[in-house]
Amino acid sequence: MKAVLKYRTLYVMMIPILTYFFLFSYYPLVRGLIISFQNFRLIGNRPFVGFDNYLFVLKDPTFWTAFQNTLVIGGFTLAIGFIMPIILALSLNEVLSVWFKKLTQMIVYLPHLFSWVVVGGMWIMLLSPDTGIVNQILQLLGSAKPISFMSSTIYARSIMVFTAVWKDMGFIVILYLASIVSINPSLYEAARMDGANRWQLVRFVTLPSLASTMKVVIMLNVLSALRMFDQIIVMRNGAIASKVDVIMMYTFQKGILEFNIGTATAAGFIVILATLILTFITRLIIRYDDGGDK
Repeated sequence: MKAVLKYRTLYVMMIPILTYFFLFSYYPLVRGLIISFQNFRLIGNRPFVGFDNYLFVLKDPTFWTAFQNTLVIGGFTLAIGFIMPIILALSLNEVLSVWFKKLTQMIVYLPHLFSWVVVGGMWIMLLSPDTGIVNQILQLLGSAKPISFMSSTIYARSIMVFTAVWKDMGFIVILYLASIVSINPSLYEAARMDGANRWQLVRFVTLPSLASTMKVVIMLNVLSALRMFDQIIVMRNGAIASKVDVIMMYTFQKGILEFNIGTATAAGFIVILATLILTFITRLIIRYDDGGDK
């Protein structure tokens, strides 16, 4: 009781935060779970249908196509988006020119500040077969005819992966550079005294010191792998929909376009469950709770 009285000010300060999470996170989550078991209508009765909505989703071929697209696009984005920032961060760390390093960081980081409406529209224009600069460069290099990148099922997934990595790479690079700066210089000095060259310094000092940051980056990417939506809805079109429509696009179509709220909510909770399972497995594999000390 004395402890409660002693910290009562802190408990009072927590009330608005707890209220916010209850109203905008936990209540909608519980309400959505209830809706997923109903034949939801805006007007009239909302009878409970048990697991019918979930069974409909799991038997829907469109859902499994979207699930496959999500795994492919999300998987490649996760892998490439993990490797490329490390390479870029290590490269920038070797640059001696301070102004060039800062300029490069700013240029790489800028896309992260823009919404997908801006980034998607920009790449649609760049890849346009008529006025896009990419096709103009290809024609200067000898390409016979313009390539319709945004309407080709061959390039669709690759473009989604590339633009996703390109947009967020700058943010992850900043995380790695911040970790590199915090590495104890005495570790490098000791390694040089033992005869280590530059590559060995990177391999045996820098990379092991980045283990904790790598784990954080992996967890952040895994948590967002199944929740891709903004990019897809901005950059997709009817010609490539079968190759790029992901699970969240499926829930959007069922819930907003077809107004089948129960089915859409059930699909959303399947995504939540899959994300929890994927996150739990990832934590076990990368030993996230070890803190990088082992």
